[in-house]
Amino acid sequence: MTAKPDANKVEAVAVELRLDRISRLYNSLDPAPFHEKELEAAADEYIVGSAEDVGGRPFRLVIMLPQDELARPEAAQIPVSIRNHFALRERNEHRRLRAEWHRGRISLLIGLAFLAACLLARELLTTSETTTTRILDEGLLIVGWVAMWGPLDVFLYGWWPIAGRRRLYADLARLDVELRPLEL
Repeated sequence: MTAKPDANKVEAVAVELRLDRISRLYNSLDPAPFHEKELEAAADEYIVGSAEDVGGRPFRLVIMLPQDELARPEAAQIPVSIRNHFALRERNEHRRLRAEWHRGRISLLIGLAFLAACLLARELLTTSETTTTRILDEGLLIVGWVAMWGPLDVFLYGWWPIAGRRRLYADLARLDVELRPLEL
């Protein structure tokens, strides 16, 4: 009995990266061991951009190298080193996200204290109804609420891009990497 292909399973998009040397994949200034080396900025950007372009569909990275480069011992380490690179980037984004939430909490405390001070100052100014006190009264109200923009920006909008990049890097840390000979 032959197994039928799963009609619901989506075929992974193959993204090809053609290189003439393994060293072109890595940052030449990174002194780390080979399997922990940082990717070259252009390679990183290409892989990340390709992941964004496929729009959440599964994809695999096909690295094409000349046969003599594929025969080198470092070639076997390429899939692991690419996954390690993106796992490190995911951890960095996790730290950035935690720092953003921390900044938001501190900003919220400062904003609330400033808003409370502005509202208290308004209460003290309401003893007279001159034009100047009304202007100050409204100005304090506006400034107090403007002080809340920073924390609201963090909690409503600021964390989304960081969390999105973190998810992307987490996906890339599990990326299926295939090595193939470069056909000339």
